Amino acid sequence: MKKSIKRSLIIVALALVAFVSGLIWIVSRPEELDEPFAESVLDTSRGPSFEVRVVVPRMARPLGGILPDWIVAKMDGTPSELRFDHTSRGAQFGIVGHDRVELKADEWDFSIETDAEGLITPATRLVFPLALGGRHLRLNCRPANPATGYLRTASRAGSAELGGRFVVELARCTNAESGKTTNWPPAPLTVRGSFVGSPAPSPESKRTAQESTTAK
Repeated sequence: MKKSIKRSLIIVALALVAFVSGLIWIVSRPEELDEPFAESVLDTSRGPSFEVRVVVPRMARPLGGILPDWIVAKMDGTPSELRFDHTSRGAQFGIVGHDRVELKADEWDFSIETDAEGLITPATRLVFPLALGGRHLRLNCRPANPATGYLRTASRAGSAELGGRFVVELARCTNAESGKTTNWPPAPLTVRGSFVGSPAPSPESKRTAQESTTAK
């Protein structure tokens, strides 16, 4: 009887050790900065489209990210990922160029910009809705200085359409309504996505179109 109890205690202890080790591995495992996207999103034959995903760091989620999203949703907490795309309500393209891309939807406003050297600039930002600690608010997040990430674009052969993908880490967030600095997230958000769309008209082309309309 005593041997059976000892054996049971040893099994329980080993299970607890394995469980704790798993939690430590999950929490300490680094987030991947880059990963492949579905080719369908980058397929220009499908017409204008985009996808933006916000990967929330584990330490910014309830209990260090060990809970599945369906449980987090019941708690009205922060999930592992937030996203919007060209099928979202109010979705639209803003500027689409080799050094700046703007993608929007209801309550979402994302823009990524690079300088002459291809580095992410401070103008890059994401405004998005979030359930945080039972509160619903909109955050305005920007990259750290220096920024981590990239924007890669390419023109479609024989067309003015641009396609590309991006990854950027956003480390500084403020309340989009009040402008007050928040203590969230404790680690950078990783925003990744891809797009296919037509570049916005240049100021020169807009002026030409206006002059043409006036002349008529």
